[in-house]
Parts: sequence; structure tokens; C-alpha cells
Amino acid sequence: MAENKTGQVTVFTSDQQIGTLLEAVFAPSGYTLTRIRDPRGASDLFNQEPPSLVILSENLSGGDSLAVAASLHEHFPILPIILLVSTETPEVYKQALRSGVADVLCLPLTRDEILMSAERCLKQSARMKTGQETGPSEDADRLQHRVDELETLAQVGRSITSSLDLGSVLTSVVDAAVALTGAEEGSLMLLDENTGELYMRAARNFQEDFVRTFRLPVTDSLVGSVVTSGKPVMIDTKTPQKIKTSYLVQSLLYVPLQIRNRILGVLGVDNRQSSLPFTEHHVKLLTAMADFAVGAIENARLYDHTSVERSKLETILTRIQDGVIVLDLTQRFLLANQTARQAFNLEDEALIGKTATDFERLQPLMELVNQSGQNQFNRGEIAVEDGRVFGVQFITIPEVGQTITLHDITYLKKLDRLKSDFVTTVSHDLRSPLTAIRGYVDYLDRVGPINDRQKEFIERVQTSITNISELISDLLNLGRIESGFDAQKEVVPLDQILQLSVEGYRSRAAGKGQQLKVNLSPNIPPVLGNPLHLRQMVDNLLDNAIKYTPEDGLIDVNVQLDGKQLVFQVTDSGPGIPPIDLPYIFDKFYRASNASEETPGVGLGLSIVKSVVEDHQGRIWVDSPPGKGATFTVLLPVAENGNKVEN
Repeated sequence: MAENKTGQVTVFTSDQQIGTLLEAVFAPSGYTLTRIRDPRGASDLFNQEPPSLVILSENLSGGDSLAVAASLHEHFPILPIILLVSTETPEVYKQALRSGVADVLCLPLTRDEILMSAERCLKQSARMKTGQETGPSEDADRLQHRVDELETLAQVGRSITSSLDLGSVLTSVVDAAVALTGAEEGSLMLLDENTGELYMRAARNFQEDFVRTFRLPVTDSLVGSVVTSGKPVMIDTKTPQKIKTSYLVQSLLYVPLQIRNRILGVLGVDNRQSSLPFTEHHVKLLTAMADFAVGAIENARLYDHTSVERSKLETILTRIQDGVIVLDLTQRFLLANQTARQAFNLEDEALIGKTATDFERLQPLMELVNQSGQNQFNRGEIAVEDGRVFGVQFITIPEVGQTITLHDITYLKKLDRLKSDFVTTVSHDLRSPLTAIRGYVDYLDRVGPINDRQKEFIERVQTSITNISELISDLLNLGRIESGFDAQKEVVPLDQILQLSVEGYRSRAAGKGQQLKVNLSPNIPPVLGNPLHLRQMVDNLLDNAIKYTPEDGLIDVNVQLDGKQLVFQVTDSGPGIPPIDLPYIFDKFYRASNASEETPGVGLGLSIVKSVVEDHQGRIWVDSPPGKGATFTVLLPVAENGNKVEN
């Protein structure tokens, strides 16, 4: 390289670090380095005296590096040009060849790599000047070979992403390894974790019987040393070496298949007849192929694991008694098990990929799900054609969609009806003896003198009779609502009912120092309902709010129109409802766990409210932040006409 040590090297780059690097490489070797940031007019700049070598950075502030290379090559055909790139791809090499680039170097680089490339390019240019080079240049051939290598790597990468057949993918890896290294044979050996031996999973140019029966212990073998050390092994000698693979080789190269510090096996190539040595470049190529193989093995393992788990999940979902439906973000079916299909008579339908709203039988279910934003518990009930009743629970899963579960509660509904019938019957039968008891107690003072102690006992009996009578009345009212009695409905102005009820409870609220505020939006339309039942609904909600709001507290009552439905809300400033009690607050005889024993009531008021609301095709729910009171919200459809109707 002595004849080139006085050569002129021109560097086109706007990157300060690259310029500093090249200055540190070329200056100590005797080159004169000129750095140019703007490549425009480079051809005119070189007309007087072109440099010995040009180095182009990939990204230039004043123009495209390949366009600059093409212009220089057109004006100075034998001027060697080196292109610096940050990523190696077949397309980059192809464009470099077309632009007349002599060599492509990928950053980061070592000093030796840069100087070796410069020496090679300068020698090539010198031969062309003296007429020694008449055919295609060696650099062009080398670039073309590199293009072929990258295209082979890209092809193997595509085969991995497009196929789940592990055998064919690993065979492709071995074939590519043999082709890229020019080896005679290739093999991919995997580690059997049960026996600690290596076996051939894929091979090229080996006899089939040998591949099938090949087993090699990791200990005391050359290929085993790759497994234990995790480092490549390369043998290059003119004397054939017999290694623990039972065959003689002139040269061989083994690299580990490694993932997360775990060795899966070894990828190897060898030459039995040829003495062609392997190089560090071959180590890099084989390591890249090993990475592809590891990716294929890991993909296959994950796919098998996913398939097994999916099969388990499908078996579980198919055999459980509850119905399960999974919808994507556009409400298309991802899954529907047998119970869900049977519930809606959809066994013969191809559901997967179709929209749930396309099926008329699912309309009530989807209406319930789509209204979930108004129900913080995301649950409800639905009756199907065969008479069964399902408890529905729906959960929104981010980036997936919605999961709907259906639990058959038909037997619970039957038990509830039986209980209600029993309670109604017993309550009705208790009225007569209670009336008689009340009458006899009222007449006690008329048949003889009563002392103060006896009078106190009589008053307690009268109070107990009154409480029992009110309980019986509530039970009978609830029974009539649930059984459908008093089903006649008419157009009812809810705002008037509300005002009457508020006036009836205002004195009671004032007695506790409570402020009862009413906010009615103007022009509230009427609803279609039973006036008596609607009055019971409002009375029970107001009674509940006053009962649990402390002295000097605040109760807000609001009614407003939202589309085709009225929103009626009662908000109190009481202790609130514990989260554990919220799902059951509308059940019969259920009282919140934080309710004081001195607070009157048996837990029927809210149950009556819910029955009235559902009888009027409405919905009710409660919001209660811990310790911050409770808000009961009722939605009722507005009346569409003024005609009386019956359910």
C-alpha cells in the first residue's frame, strides 16, 4: 500500500462524527483527507485534479449520496467510490452497483475495515489505469455476491414468517447455510433435554439413515463444546480431523442456537473433500442463519403452546353450563359456546365473523349490552324463547371487545315466585287475626280500669300491630305488582305525582332539619303508567332518602328529559352504600350492612321500587361513592300517545 500513501481522499459528509473517524483513520497512514459537507458541484470541483478516493456518507445535507456517486462515476469512470450506510439491504447494494460504487461499508466500522476497503479500491483503480482490468471489476463482483447473500438471508426470513412447518423452515436454513458458505454439508442439531444428547433435526448432503440414527453426547465432543461454551468453533487445517461426529473433515464451522442465554442446539457446515477454509465472514453469516433457526423454533414452540391452550379453553367453554359470547370491538363474533347458541336457538348458524346485531333473536341481549354504560355493575336479566331466564353479565376488554356470560337462573326465578306466592298468601291470611287483635286491644279500656303499666303495654302492642300491618301491606303491594295485577296504565304526568309526593314528605324532612330541593326541567312529557304504582315508587325513594340522610342534610330530586325517556334521580347526603352491598340493594328484605338498627324498615321499599320500574319498562340503578351518599336513577319511557292500554 506504499504507492497509495500519498493519495488524496475526499470525504462527503455532514456528520461530524464520521468526519472525525475518517480523519483518525487516514491521517496516520499518510493520506491527505479533504472533508466536503455540500456535494453540489462535486464534478466541477474535481475537473482540475480528481482525488484518489471518494467516500460518501449515506445522508448528505446537500443531496442524495447515490445520485452524487452516479454523477461522479459518469465524469470519472475509474474513480473509486466507497459508500457508508447504516443498514445493509439488497436494495442498497443494487442501487450502489448501478451508481458505480466500488464498495459499501456498514457502520459502525473498525480502522482495519476502512483501510482494507480503501486499499482494495485503490489497487482496482490502478489496474484499470494501466489497462490490466478489461472485464467486470472485482469490486462489482464482490458487491453482487453480497447482494446475493442478503437476498438469501431475506428469503429465509420470509420463509420463517410465512410458514409454521418447522421441518421445512429448518431445512431451508441448513440449505441456505451451505449455499452461503460454499460448504459441502450442513446440519442442524438440537439438544434433547431428557437425554442430554444432540440429534439431527435437519441436514444437507447427509445419508438419511445417518441423520435418523445420529446421536451425540454433549460431553467430550467438539460440537458439545459449542453447547457448553455458547461460542462458535471453526477448524481449518490441511490435515483431516476425526471428531466426535464419526466422519473425517477438512474444515468445519459450528455456531450455537441460543435464546436468552439458553442453548437449543448447533448449526454447522463442513467440507470433507475440499480444503476451502471458512472465514470470520462465514461465522457472521452462519450466526445470522442460527438466529433465523432459533426464531423458527421459538415460533413453533409458541404456536404449539398456544394451540394446546386454545384447545383446552375451547373444551372448557364448550362443556361449562354457562353461556359465553365474545365479541370484538365492532361487535362481531369471536366465540360463542354451545350453551349460548342453544339459548338463542343459533346452533346451526355460522356466527364467527358476523355481527351480533344481524340476528334478530339477539336484539334484546344487544340492547341490554349497549346500555351497559348506564349500569355500573354490567349485569341484567333476559328471558329466551323456551321460557328460561338468564342472568347476564358483560365485561368490556380493552383492545379485544366484550365478553358476555349467561347464567341460567330459571330455578331461582321459580323459587322467588313460590316464595312471593307463599308470602302473599300468608300476609293475606294474617290480616283478619291482626284486625281482631287490634279491635280487642282498642276495647280493653272500655271493659275495666287500666293502670299506667298496662297502658304502656297496650301502646306497644298497638305499635307492633301497626308495623306488622304496614309490612303486610308492602308485601301484598309487591305481590300484586309482580303478579301483574292492577296492570291498567294511562298517561300520567310524573311531575305532578312528584310534586304531590314531595309536599307529603316535606314536613317530615323539615322535622330533621333536612333541605329537600326539587329541580324539574320545563315541559316534562307524561309517561304511560299506573298512577298508584308510580306514587309508591316516588314515595319509597323519598322515604329511603329521608330515612338515611342525617339531620341538616341535603336531598336533591331531579327530573329531566333525555331523548325519549325521563331521567328521575334522588340524591341523598347519607353515609352511602358499601360496595359489597350494591349488587343486592334491590333484593327483598335486604338492608345495607352499615344501616343502623334504630333505622326503621325491613328492606322492602327498594324492592317495590324496582318492581314498579321494571313493570313500566324502565331501568333503575344506584351510584354510591363510599361515604358520599347515594344517587338512585330511574329511566322511564315517555308516553307516545294518550290512549289507555293494558299489559
